[in-house]
Amino acid sequence: MLLEKKTYGLIGKKISYSFSKSYFTNKFQKLDSESNYKYENLDLNHISQFKNIVEQKKFNGFNVTIPYKEKIIDFLDSLDPNAEKIGAVNTINVCSKNQLKGYNTDYIGFIKSINPVINKTHKKAILLGSGGASKAIIFGLNKLNISSIVVSRSREKGNITYEELNNEIINKSQIIINCSPVGTFPKINECPKIPYKYINSNHICYDLIYNPIESKFLKESKKNNATIINGMQMLEIQAEESWKIWNT
Repeated sequence: MLLEKKTYGLIGKKISYSFSKSYFTNKFQKLDSESNYKYENLDLNHISQFKNIVEQKKFNGFNVTIPYKEKIIDFLDSLDPNAEKIGAVNTINVCSKNQLKGYNTDYIGFIKSINPVINKTHKKAILLGSGGASKAIIFGLNKLNISSIVVSRSREKGNITYEELNNEIINKSQIIINCSPVGTFPKINECPKIPYKYINSNHICYDLIYNPIESKFLKESKKNNATIINGMQMLEIQAEESWKIWNT
């Protein structure tokens, strides 16, 4: 029996480095040697280009990455309740009559990847960056009953600025999460500008970045004996959750 050919794509900007295409290509090869599945990078200079892609009626589903997780919502017909609460989308299912429904699987990947290392002492978190990724992480932290503050370059976007992040705030927060793209390949010598000297062995330092495997943020945190986690497992989990959505 011939399988229906299906095509999926990643919406983003400057995404040649992206994990998704290689992950799904490898997955498809294992699932189907006849190449009935395909995954493409859709590198958009502006989110308005997404409309032209949809009109092709070529794709069965999409993933969405930086910087379009929030902007993509304006182009969708409906949202899953959790995606609506988060205010950001990383997965789109193409339903009947080419209707687009948005989901967020990032928070699921985050929860499942951090759960093994948290305990009752982990009650507060610091999020570095205020973009669409941070919104999913806040949602996940709330599910874990962990409060959070957002650090941004401006007070309009976060609770505090990087300049306001001090010893007291860091010591009261047992989890520090880099939700910004700072330190992503090829700019591997960059890291969020925070006072790393206040990090200690009681901290979990989590970087959503997966390329490099150990970012400068994680290296600086490890120097002070923090538990470190990169974003690879989160990515793998959210990718599998996307696959479930496309195939329900």
